[in-house]
Amino acid sequence: MPKIPRSEPWQHRFVEANGLRFHVVTAGPAGGGPSRGLVLLLHGFPEFWYSWRRQIPALASAGFEVAAPDLRGYNDSDKPEGIEAYRITNIVEDVAGIVRALGHERACIVGHDWGGAVAYAFAMLHPEMTDRLCVLNSPHPALFSRELQRGNVEQLRKSWYMFFFQLPEAPERLLAADNFRILKGMLAGSARKGTFGSADLARYVEAFAKPGALRSAINWYRAAFRGGLPSVRELPKIAAPTLIIWGDRDFALGRELTRGMRAYFSGPFSITHLPGVSHWVQQEAPERVNALLTRFLVGRAGT
Repeated sequence: MPKIPRSEPWQHRFVEANGLRFHVVTAGPAGGGPSRGLVLLLHGFPEFWYSWRRQIPALASAGFEVAAPDLRGYNDSDKPEGIEAYRITNIVEDVAGIVRALGHERACIVGHDWGGAVAYAFAMLHPEMTDRLCVLNSPHPALFSRELQRGNVEQLRKSWYMFFFQLPEAPERLLAADNFRILKGMLAGSARKGTFGSADLARYVEAFAKPGALRSAINWYRAAFRGGLPSVRELPKIAAPTLIIWGDRDFALGRELTRGMRAYFSGPFSITHLPGVSHWVQQEAPERVNALLTRFLVGRAGT
């Protein structure tokens, strides 16, 4: 498969963290001015650092050092063998190691989808390293568990693929078939028209065609069904100032997953709903998301 040309105005680098090698895209602060600190952008499934391509320059322009890693198993980062390697507690320690490898002891953590799940867990397990937390279209683990335990039929229907992903081999074969046709459909077919162009989809295919990438990404789901965090009753409240951004036209996650979220935070908390915006919120509504992110991260979010 031919390599996709790259011309982005940022740096691609590799760092060692938690015993693995991670590909990280970094930028800023723009103009070489004083830094407001580190913002770490954590992607979801089926994505990689590229899902933050519209946020990296905006946050760098606002004076932040910005880093968007390929998380464990994705794209150009290491892909350890076995399901157990993808427990969320392992991934949280990856994030802590990446922050330190970039020369920081604290960071603002921003996560979408699975990256949001990691961001919640990081803020719980490493409050001393979490300046601010922003999560995009990812439910707090206690609320997701609540809806599944209640037998929320609509959410169970939306989450069908999580159960399918528990099967061996079949999910990998299905998603890779016909040049990743279904995977591309998961992106373009559920977003506003024009959100993902042909060049964007080619980048995603390139990332997931790499040896081990698709299996490793699906292993995140397999590992989730085998535990990782304590029982939701034991989860500590999150103390870091938190902003939730939620596209309400999410094909996989219902708006009801945001109800009652405030109870799981001891620090300042706010939530902004974006009606008519899909699950791929930062790519579909980048200007709105960038404005919300920047205002919140520089400390003017009204929280």
